[in-house]
Amino acid sequence: MGGFTAGNGVPGAIAFLVPAAPAPHLSGVAPHTPKDPLHGVTLERLLTELVAHHGWREMGRRVEIRCFLFDPSIKSSLTFLRKNPWARSKVEEMYVDLVSGR
Repeated sequence: MGGFTAGNGVPGAIAFLVPAAPAPHLSGVAPHTPKDPLHGVTLERLLTELVAHHGWREMGRRVEIRCFLFDPSIKSSLTFLRKNPWARSKVEEMYVDLVSGR
């Protein structure tokens, strides 16, 4: 007598896959938080925070690029930083230093 048997061994019974119950949340365990201080921070936001904290003059002193030194603006700086990874990495490093308190 052929046919299918369910996990309970009953011939002809239909087996259904039932999802396991989610693991209960362990109290006292913090949810995962990323260790990268740049996680979720847009380039515009970090640039705006750096300018508010340091000002354009100090930004230009630390990273010598024209968009910080001559007629600076967020828009021109974003355009330049998106096209020049070496400058962007320096600005991101300044932001990490700022938020980490260094």
